[in-house]
Amino acid sequence: MTNAPPRPVSAVALLADIPSTGLLGGTTAQRFTLTGDDLATQSEGFLDFARHHIEQGRRVVALYPKWHAQRPQRAIAFARGALQTDRIGQVALDISPLALSLLADQLAYLAPYVPAGVTASLADELPQHFLAGAWMKSVRGLSTVPITFKQHLGSYVPRATFLAFCAPVKRVGLVRRSDPAPNIPGRPMEPIQILVARPNDQSIDEFNEQFTPALRPVSLNALPEQPLGATYWGSRKYVEFVAFSAHPQALGNTVRTVRPTACSWCRELVSGLHCPFCGALNQPPVGRPPTRRADVPPPPARTTGEHIRPAWVSGSGADPRRPPAGRPAPAAAPPPSAPSHQPPGRPGPGGGGAGPYGTGPRQPSHVSPQPPPHGGSPG
Repeated sequence: MTNAPPRPVSAVALLADIPSTGLLGGTTAQRFTLTGDDLATQSEGFLDFARHHIEQGRRVVALYPKWHAQRPQRAIAFARGALQTDRIGQVALDISPLALSLLADQLAYLAPYVPAGVTASLADELPQHFLAGAWMKSVRGLSTVPITFKQHLGSYVPRATFLAFCAPVKRVGLVRRSDPAPNIPGRPMEPIQILVARPNDQSIDEFNEQFTPALRPVSLNALPEQPLGATYWGSRKYVEFVAFSAHPQALGNTVRTVRPTACSWCRELVSGLHCPFCGALNQPPVGRPPTRRADVPPPPARTTGEHIRPAWVSGSGADPRRPPAGRPAPAAAPPPSAPSHQPPGRPGPGGGGAGPYGTGPRQPSHVSPQPPPHGGSPG
């Protein structure tokens, strides 16, 4: 039992023109579009929001898109300076508008139950459990996801289709033979839901016929186009999507993957190198387990219930005396030599003991007698 005071929770704000998906009902992050002619006008709403929650003893986690960061960064700096506080944390995310909208609402749902630093840390962890991207006809205007020169030229080929992913990994691939399955870097835990947003003149039929069978979602919800969708994808011919797990324990399992430590300056629980509140540089905990990234497939959703220990783990249940497969067995050790007729305490000729655990060379079991000198007799 501890007498430490409870750590403050947080309120989540999203500083961009990114409407809510409405998936979590009334639980949403507070949105601020930051419109206006000058900085004071742009930051007025966010400043009042931050002042209110800080006076209530909360911290503020301010999210914004990394690819649209100029106004949010200025608004956050303005609010921190006006309120003379470091209780406003900033988190820049390099994901698509639809994925950022879902993530912000999920953080707002978790914020009352976890410390403020953990909420900010989850902003970097949650995209690793998404599958977010776009079904595109051209990638020549795409600048937020790396593409190759070959993919740029392929955009001029008629009827070409690309799958561009921003989470859990940034990747672009050409869909071949109407089969997008080889392009998909991983699957969320089942059951899977998909949210889709697209321009009004863009058809969803091809996406629905080819992409959704590869994921087998339990539901597919169509939403209005995100205002910043064309800015992120660099085109008007796209179908933006985000697939996520609808399992009741999915968010709880994600929270348990975060291993925070106290910030060296403000003592807030954080898991990254830089504290989002005070900006101090922190050392990650020793022995942190590796985080699964996009190049590592997610664990299967269904298992047989068996627990098989990998062979490369030290202390496995395998017999240490049995050689690995494909490697010849070592030669059998010679039997222990007979005790030599030497006075106690005198070492053998090699300077070590003659037994099987001696430190010197092993004595031969049978030593042939030396022939007698020429002309002599034995004895």
